[in-house]
Amino acid sequence: MLDAIVWVLRNIGAAFVNLFHALAQPELWLAWVSELGKLESTEAKQALMRFIYYGGSREFFFVVFTVVLVLTAIGMWKRPVMWGAVRGLEGLANGIGRFAAWAGLLMVLQQIVIVFVQRIFVQADLTIGVGMGLDVALTKDISWWAEGLKFYNAMIVALCVTYTFVQGGHVRVDLIYSRVSHRARKLIDMFGALFFMMPVAVLTWMYGWYFMWRHLINPPVSASDTLERLMLKARAARWSVETIGFSPNGFNAYFLFKVLLVFYAGLVFLHAIAFFYRSWLEFVEGPESEGRYLDKDTLGEGEEIYEGTH
Repeated sequence: MLDAIVWVLRNIGAAFVNLFHALAQPELWLAWVSELGKLESTEAKQALMRFIYYGGSREFFFVVFTVVLVLTAIGMWKRPVMWGAVRGLEGLANGIGRFAAWAGLLMVLQQIVIVFVQRIFVQADLTIGVGMGLDVALTKDISWWAEGLKFYNAMIVALCVTYTFVQGGHVRVDLIYSRVSHRARKLIDMFGALFFMMPVAVLTWMYGWYFMWRHLINPPVSASDTLERLMLKARAARWSVETIGFSPNGFNAYFLFKVLLVFYAGLVFLHAIAFFYRSWLEFVEGPESEGRYLDKDTLGEGEEIYEGTH
């Protein structure tokens, strides 16, 4: 037990050093951004491999853990700081969710166009373009557009998950929660944020991070690769974005689903922090603070009975 505590404290101490080095020398892990389309220089390839390694590493985990720990300590000392973090993180969830929710409308419109083109005009392909001097057009088989509808659905699931949480739209099996006191509910919420939301988000990120990069570059990378091994692989590193579909003319950008998985894990982790902070503040400040600064959508005056029924 003592050894585990010492190990954690050692990694927390190292997190300050690692964070300082990362901020002081961004070119060591971000040089690849300037060569996003080419990835030709040795420096850019090595920077990309460092970015991949540290993005799913123990070092990165403890940097995030330490930053959250420090922010939590400051927030418990100065509650306005914690309320500011809650408002910021919930605002991020609402902003991304409200934007991504428009994918639902695009999905419906695209499906209508597909039906008209395929059934009425009996065309095998569909061209969607943008004029006004941009002259951008995309011509694909109807099956490509039809399979691409899955991507809109994935966007809504991955990017609206925390927005739906803020809005109280997730399904909840309520057997005990509504029958206990205010403080007991907040304790349940804090326990759920710490022992369910955060661990699941961390595990999803760790597996999803390398899963994503295996479909973006060659040679393949894995969680078992050491930094030294990735530096050796950097010599042959090149972009190799996955373009394989389930059918010959079907949707071939499935790498985007892997990207969404990483975004999903990151958003859930950030909102777990916001949910823990809100629960703690409402626990300490009492029932009168419940729902403070909560930015919930509304259907308008007189429609309150229908809100939250979805």
